[in-house]
Amino acid sequence: MRETVSLAERLRSHPIILPTLDSTVRSGFDALADRLGVRPQIVAEVEDMAMMRLLAREDIGLAVLPPIVVKDEIAGGVLIEGDQLPGILEAFHAVTMTRRFPNPLVRELLIPATANAGCE
Repeated sequence: MRETVSLAERLRSHPIILPTLDSTVRSGFDALADRLGVRPQIVAEVEDMAMMRLLAREDIGLAVLPPIVVKDEIAGGVLIEGDQLPGILEAFHAVTMTRRFPNPLVRELLIPATANAGCE
């Protein structure tokens, strides 16, 4: 049986791999660490998710990244998801052009996004 450790204690007791300072995820993490009263030991600041994935695989420290980036490693038991970080989200944007012969599946995906963004 795995021992239950609080998020604050996990952040205090393990080295952390973080996105760089210009990332929204990093801003959210820094705010969360501040609310928890934690000064994490940062071992790497990384711009690229692929590099963060490699560092996590090498057991350099805990990586703050979306589970989708390491889904194969999680499925294979190489990595585990330690904690979800409440309130930390990353936005992704899709850019597309009007096409002469639009793909109907892509259109279905874009309808909710265009409705939310007020775009056409």
